[in-house]
Amino acid sequence: MTSSSSAPILFDRALLAARQRRVAGAPETFLMERVVEDMADRLLAVNRRFTAVADIWTPGGLRAPFVEGFAKFTKLAAPDTAREELGLAPNSLDLALSALAFQFVNDLPGVLAQIRRALRPDGLLLAAMIGGDSLTELRQSFAAAEAECEGGVSPRVAPFADLRDIGGLLQRAGFALPVTDVDRVVVRYGNAFGLMQDLRRMGATNSLIERRRAPTRRTTLLRMAEIYAERFADPDGRIRATFDIIWISGWAPHESQQTPLKPGSASASLEDAVKRAKKDD
Repeated sequence: MTSSSSAPILFDRALLAARQRRVAGAPETFLMERVVEDMADRLLAVNRRFTAVADIWTPGGLRAPFVEGFAKFTKLAAPDTAREELGLAPNSLDLALSALAFQFVNDLPGVLAQIRRALRPDGLLLAAMIGGDSLTELRQSFAAAEAECEGGVSPRVAPFADLRDIGGLLQRAGFALPVTDVDRVVVRYGNAFGLMQDLRRMGATNSLIERRRAPTRRTTLLRMAEIYAERFADPDGRIRATFDIIWISGWAPHESQQTPLKPGSASASLEDAVKRAKKDD
């Protein structure tokens, strides 16, 4: 399946893949460690054995300690990050996992539909992606510095999806029992350059198609760091960086799953219940 013709092409997926290859094997960032730990906790709460699992574009891949911690994993596939065609056969998976990758997808509805088709009945998708107001401090600081030093603003931080939008996409893709929630994480750094280093280690630096190709001026970078420290530093001088981690899960439909009653199918009416309650009083 190719990307929908109506889906805007925001990200250079080949560039993203190249950057992630360059940092493969580097120590995990605090944010990735937190997400992977949370993912493990969520999987442990599911009383299921998964035998065919796909890791959908987790930067660096789900590491061996995570995979080995789940003896119920017997097969792990990993689609190519540079492409948005997953190449997964229909009804071939019990579980699809993804950590901090879906925010860089051009056609997320199309990718979710591919995952849904690849899942066997009662198969699970569990993913975490950056969304909401993530990196708002970095976005504001860069915009102010560029406006001041260069007289204009260029795309620096990708637009992020909203929690409510993601829930709707799960339903459109045909997932049953869709659930979304957000975990707001505020990470503190010595300065803005420490934050940018973490983003590089995640392969998450600017891969927007409309990005400025010329290197950022040194004066603009330094001014950005100054503005960041002026606006978003704690009393001890360390800066704050906000990450909204959107968790999404959904199941391939199966007859064993709970379904809501059809309108008008209830065996007792609200009016009867109210009358009984008044009588009991």
